[in-house]
Amino acid sequence: MNNKNKINVILADDHEVVRAGYCRLFESAQDINVVAEAEDGESAYKRYFEHKPDVLVMDISMPGIDGLEASRKILAKDKNAKILIFSVYENEVYLTRALDLGVLGYITKRSASQVMIDAVRKIATGTLYVGQEMMPYLMQARKTEDGDPLSTLSPREFEVFLLLADSKSVNEIAELLNLSPKTVGHHYTHLKTKLGINDIAGLTRLAIRQELMTP
Repeated sequence: MNNKNKINVILADDHEVVRAGYCRLFESAQDINVVAEAEDGESAYKRYFEHKPDVLVMDISMPGIDGLEASRKILAKDKNAKILIFSVYENEVYLTRALDLGVLGYITKRSASQVMIDAVRKIATGTLYVGQEMMPYLMQARKTEDGDPLSTLSPREFEVFLLLADSKSVNEIAELLNLSPKTVGHHYTHLKTKLGINDIAGLTRLAIRQELMTP
Protein backbone atom coordinates (compact mmCIF):
# COMPACT_ATOMS: atom_id res chain seq x y z
CA MET A 1 0.00 0.00 0.00
CA ASN A 2 1.26 3.49 -0.85
CA ASN A 3 2.48 5.37 2.25
CA LYS A 4 0.13 8.25 1.36
CA ASN A 5 -2.81 5.92 2.00
CA LYS A 6 -1.46 4.59 5.28
CA ILE A 7 -2.32 5.73 8.80
CA ASN A 8 0.78 7.52 10.10
CA VAL A 9 1.43 6.81 13.78
CA ILE A 10 3.81 8.08 16.45
CA LEU A 11 4.43 5.66 19.33
CA ALA A 12 5.36 7.16 22.74
CA ASP A 13 6.55 4.84 25.51
CA ASP A 14 9.62 5.04 27.73
CA HIS A 15 10.52 1.35 27.28
CA GLU A 16 12.42 0.59 24.07
CA VAL A 17 11.39 -3.09 24.16
CA VAL A 18 7.70 -2.13 24.36
CA ARG A 19 8.06 0.25 21.43
CA ALA A 20 9.85 -2.41 19.38
CA GLY A 21 7.06 -4.91 20.04
CA TYR A 22 4.31 -2.54 18.95
CA CYS A 23 6.30 -1.40 15.93
CA ARG A 24 6.37 -5.04 14.80
CA LEU A 25 2.63 -5.27 15.43
CA PHE A 26 2.00 -2.18 13.29
CA GLU A 27 4.28 -3.55 10.55
CA SER A 28 2.01 -6.60 10.38
CA ALA A 29 -0.87 -4.30 9.41
CA GLN A 30 -0.64 -3.19 5.81
CA ASP A 31 -2.34 0.15 6.45
CA ILE A 32 -0.32 1.54 9.41
CA ASN A 33 3.05 3.28 9.22
CA VAL A 34 5.12 4.27 12.30
CA VAL A 35 6.72 7.60 11.39
CA ALA A 36 8.45 8.28 14.73
CA GLU A 37 8.93 7.07 18.28
CA ALA A 38 9.17 9.03 21.54
CA GLU A 39 10.63 7.99 24.89
CA ASP A 40 8.97 10.63 27.10
CA GLY A 41 6.18 13.21 27.14
CA GLU A 42 8.35 16.10 26.01
CA SER A 43 9.68 14.26 22.97
CA ALA A 44 6.14 13.06 22.16
CA TYR A 45 5.04 16.70 22.07
CA LYS A 46 7.96 17.75 19.85
CA ARG A 47 7.66 14.80 17.46
CA TYR A 48 3.92 15.29 17.12
CA PHE A 49 4.40 18.77 15.67
CA GLU A 50 7.38 17.64 13.58
CA HIS A 51 5.42 14.82 11.90
CA LYS A 52 1.72 15.68 12.40
CA PRO A 53 0.69 11.99 12.53
CA ASP A 54 -2.82 10.67 12.00
CA VAL A 55 -2.70 9.04 15.45
CA LEU A 56 -0.42 9.48 18.47
CA VAL A 57 -0.25 6.35 20.66
CA MET A 58 0.77 7.49 24.14
CA ASP A 59 1.71 5.76 27.39
CA ILE A 60 0.79 7.60 30.61
CA SER A 61 3.77 6.87 32.87
CA MET A 62 6.90 8.35 31.33
CA PRO A 63 9.83 10.37 32.70
CA GLY A 64 9.36 14.12 32.99
CA ILE A 65 5.91 15.24 31.90
CA ASP A 66 3.60 12.23 31.66
CA GLY A 67 1.35 11.18 28.81
CA LEU A 68 -1.67 13.12 30.09
CA GLU A 69 0.26 16.38 30.42
CA ALA A 70 1.82 15.87 26.98
CA SER A 71 -1.68 15.24 25.59
CA ARG A 72 -3.01 18.38 27.26
CA LYS A 73 -0.21 20.47 25.73
CA ILE A 74 -0.72 18.97 22.26
CA LEU A 75 -4.51 19.39 22.32
CA ALA A 76 -4.17 22.98 23.55
CA LYS A 77 -2.19 23.74 20.40
CA ASP A 78 -4.02 21.37 18.01
CA LYS A 79 -7.57 20.55 19.07
CA ASN A 80 -7.86 18.06 16.20
CA ALA A 81 -5.03 15.85 17.46
CA LYS A 82 -6.08 12.18 17.60
CA ILE A 83 -4.51 10.57 20.67
CA LEU A 84 -4.82 7.00 21.93
CA ILE A 85 -3.73 6.33 25.52
CA PHE A 86 -2.44 2.85 26.26
CA SER A 87 -1.49 2.25 29.87
CA VAL A 88 -1.03 -0.30 32.63
CA TYR A 89 -3.46 1.76 34.72
CA GLU A 90 -7.04 0.49 34.78
CA ASN A 91 -9.09 2.98 36.79
CA GLU A 92 -11.76 5.59 36.29
CA VAL A 93 -9.58 8.53 37.37
CA TYR A 94 -7.08 8.25 34.52
CA LEU A 95 -9.80 7.31 32.03
CA THR A 96 -11.97 10.30 32.95
CA ARG A 97 -8.98 12.66 32.94
CA ALA A 98 -7.92 11.48 29.48
CA LEU A 99 -11.40 11.78 27.95
CA ASP A 100 -11.97 15.18 29.57
CA LEU A 101 -8.77 16.43 27.92
CA GLY A 102 -10.12 15.43 24.52
CA VAL A 103 -8.15 12.21 24.07
CA LEU A 104 -10.04 9.95 21.64
CA GLY A 105 -9.15 6.54 23.04
CA TYR A 106 -7.98 4.57 26.06
CA ILE A 107 -6.86 0.93 26.09
CA THR A 108 -4.83 -1.01 28.62
CA LYS A 109 -1.55 -2.77 28.00
CA ARG A 110 -3.24 -5.97 29.17
CA SER A 111 -5.35 -6.04 26.01
CA ALA A 112 -3.37 -3.73 23.71
CA SER A 113 -1.83 -6.46 21.57
CA GLN A 114 -5.33 -7.69 20.67
CA VAL A 115 -7.08 -4.34 20.13
CA MET A 116 -4.33 -1.86 19.21
CA ILE A 117 -4.73 -2.14 15.43
CA ASP A 118 -8.51 -1.75 15.59
CA ALA A 119 -8.22 1.15 18.05
CA VAL A 120 -5.77 3.03 15.81
CA ARG A 121 -7.99 2.52 12.75
CA LYS A 122 -11.07 3.78 14.60
CA ILE A 123 -9.32 6.81 16.11
CA ALA A 124 -7.81 7.74 12.73
CA THR A 125 -11.39 8.28 11.54
CA GLY A 126 -12.20 10.46 14.59
CA THR A 127 -14.19 7.72 16.35
CA LEU A 128 -13.95 7.38 20.14
CA TYR A 129 -12.47 4.03 21.25
CA VAL A 130 -12.49 2.77 24.84
CA GLY A 131 -11.28 -0.79 25.44
CA GLN A 132 -13.85 -3.31 26.68
CA GLU A 133 -11.92 -3.79 29.92
CA MET A 134 -12.31 -0.05 30.65
CA MET A 135 -16.10 0.06 30.17
CA PRO A 136 -16.91 -0.76 33.83
CA TYR A 137 -14.61 2.09 34.88
CA LEU A 138 -16.33 4.45 32.43
CA MET A 139 -19.68 3.61 34.03
CA GLN A 140 -18.18 3.87 37.52
CA ALA A 141 -16.72 7.30 36.72
CA ARG A 142 -20.15 8.61 35.75
CA LYS A 143 -21.65 7.33 39.01
CA THR A 144 -18.94 8.46 41.43
CA GLU A 145 -17.61 11.70 39.98
CA ASP A 146 -19.45 13.86 42.51
CA GLY A 147 -17.91 11.90 45.38
CA ASP A 148 -14.39 11.82 43.93
CA PRO A 149 -12.14 14.44 45.55
CA LEU A 150 -9.82 14.40 42.52
CA SER A 151 -12.67 15.44 40.20
CA THR A 152 -12.37 18.98 41.64
CA LEU A 153 -8.78 19.35 40.38
CA SER A 154 -7.96 21.17 37.17
CA PRO A 155 -5.71 19.35 34.65
CA ARG A 156 -2.71 21.37 35.87
CA GLU A 157 -3.50 20.70 39.55
CA PHE A 158 -3.88 17.00 38.79
CA GLU A 159 -0.46 16.95 37.11
CA VAL A 160 1.15 18.75 40.09
CA PHE A 161 -0.62 16.34 42.44
CA LEU A 162 0.87 13.30 40.67
CA LEU A 163 4.38 14.78 40.66
CA LEU A 164 4.22 15.77 44.33
CA ALA A 165 2.90 12.30 45.20
CA ASP A 166 5.89 10.90 43.31
CA SER A 167 8.21 12.82 45.68
CA LYS A 168 9.24 15.48 43.16
CA SER A 169 10.31 18.77 44.75
CA VAL A 170 8.62 22.09 43.99
CA ASN A 171 11.70 23.20 42.02
CA GLU A 172 11.79 19.95 40.01
CA ILE A 173 8.09 20.29 39.16
CA ALA A 174 8.56 23.93 38.17
CA GLU A 175 11.31 22.90 35.74
CA LEU A 176 9.32 19.97 34.30
CA LEU A 177 6.16 21.99 33.72
CA ASN A 178 7.84 25.28 32.76
CA LEU A 179 6.26 27.07 35.72
CA SER A 180 7.73 29.27 38.44
CA PRO A 181 8.31 27.63 41.85
CA LYS A 182 5.88 30.23 43.25
CA THR A 183 3.12 29.03 40.89
CA VAL A 184 3.78 25.39 41.84
CA GLY A 185 3.60 26.45 45.50
CA HIS A 186 0.18 28.02 44.88
CA HIS A 187 -1.01 24.79 43.23
CA TYR A 188 0.24 22.81 46.24
CA THR A 189 -1.69 25.09 48.60
CA HIS A 190 -4.87 24.68 46.53
CA LEU A 191 -4.39 20.90 46.43
CA LYS A 192 -4.13 20.68 50.21
CA THR A 193 -7.29 22.77 50.60
CA LYS A 194 -9.33 20.90 47.97
CA LEU A 195 -8.25 17.44 49.11
CA GLY A 196 -8.13 18.12 52.86
CA ILE A 197 -4.56 16.82 53.02
CA ASN A 198 -1.75 18.51 54.93
CA ASP A 199 1.46 16.97 53.59
CA ILE A 200 3.19 15.15 50.73
CA ALA A 201 2.83 11.77 52.44
CA GLY A 202 -0.94 12.25 52.45
CA LEU A 203 -0.93 13.04 48.72
CA THR A 204 1.13 9.90 48.07
CA ARG A 205 -1.25 7.73 50.10
CA LEU A 206 -4.23 9.14 48.18
CA ALA A 207 -2.52 8.46 44.83
CA ILE A 208 -1.83 4.86 45.87
CA ARG A 209 -5.41 4.38 47.15
CA GLN A 210 -6.75 5.66 43.83
CA GLU A 211 -4.38 3.25 42.01
CA LEU A 212 -2.66 6.15 40.24
CA MET A 213 0.75 4.86 41.29
CA THR A 214 2.21 1.72 42.82
CA PRO A 215 3.58 1.70 46.40
